[in-house]
Amino acid sequence: MIIDPADILAARILIVDDLAANISLFSQLLTQAGYTNISVTKDSTEVVDLHHAHEYDLILLDLVMPGMDGFAVMEALKKGSKDHYLPVIAITAEPSHKLQALQAGARDFVSRPFDLLEVTTRIHNMLETRLLYRELGRYNTALEDMVARRTAQLSASEARFRNLTELASDWYWEQNETGELTMVSGPVAEIMGLKISALLAGHDVAEQTGWNMTERQALHAMIASRQPFHDFPFSRTIAGCNPQQFRVSGEPMFNSQCVFVGFRGIGAQNK
Repeated sequence: MIIDPADILAARILIVDDLAANISLFSQLLTQAGYTNISVTKDSTEVVDLHHAHEYDLILLDLVMPGMDGFAVMEALKKGSKDHYLPVIAITAEPSHKLQALQAGARDFVSRPFDLLEVTTRIHNMLETRLLYRELGRYNTALEDMVARRTAQLSASEARFRNLTELASDWYWEQNETGELTMVSGPVAEIMGLKISALLAGHDVAEQTGWNMTERQALHAMIASRQPFHDFPFSRTIAGCNPQQFRVSGEPMFNSQCVFVGFRGIGAQNK
C-alpha cells in the first residue's frame, strides 16, 4: 500500500502554539515544503473542537502553554477520538517532556532549538504513517462489508441448494470436516454406508446388503479425498430381487475464508 505524495502535501495540519513567532516559523516551513492545508491557533482550548470539526491528519502541539497545556490537550483528544489514533507531534524544549509526551500518546516530538530539516522529515514521516493507518482502516472496513455480503449470499445459496436438492433427489446429506453426518434427508446411512460416527466400510457390508464393494469403496474414497463428482453409479444385488441401480453427486463445502468445512451431496435410485 503506497500513499501518493500529493495526498501527503494535501493533508490537514493544525499548528498549536501560544507564541506567534513559532506559528509563523512552522507555517512558512510547511508552505515552502509544499503543504497546502495548514490551520493555526494560539488558543489550546480550541484544539479539541477544531479537531472534531476538521479531523486533522497532524497536530503540531506545543506542550507548554498557559491555561490548558499540551498534555491536557492530548488527554482531551484521546477521550473524543474516533479511531484511537492521536496524530500529534509534540513541540518541547524540555528533555524530560519527550518521554512524557510519548507516554501521553504523542506519535513523535520536535525539540527547540529547531533543526528545520529534522522537523520537515518528522512531519513527512508522521503524515505518511497517518495516511497509511487511515487507508488501512478503510480497507478493513470494506473487507468486512464484502465478507458480510458474501456470507449472506452463501447462506441464501445454501438454502436454495437444499430446497432444490430435496425436491430433485431421494436423499441429501452433509458431513463435517471429520466425516461425521450433520444433516440427512432420506436413507443415507443405509444406501451410502455412511454413519454418524464414521464411514462404514468392509466386506461384511456387501455380504449383508449386496452392495458392490468396489463401487462403494470408490465412492467413499472420493468423499474422503474431498473430490467433487457427478452422477457416480453404484449398485446392489439382493437374492431373489432385480439388481438396484443408484447414482450420487457430491461436492466439498468451504466457508467464506476458503477453509474446508465438510462434504454434501444428493442421490437417487434409478427408476
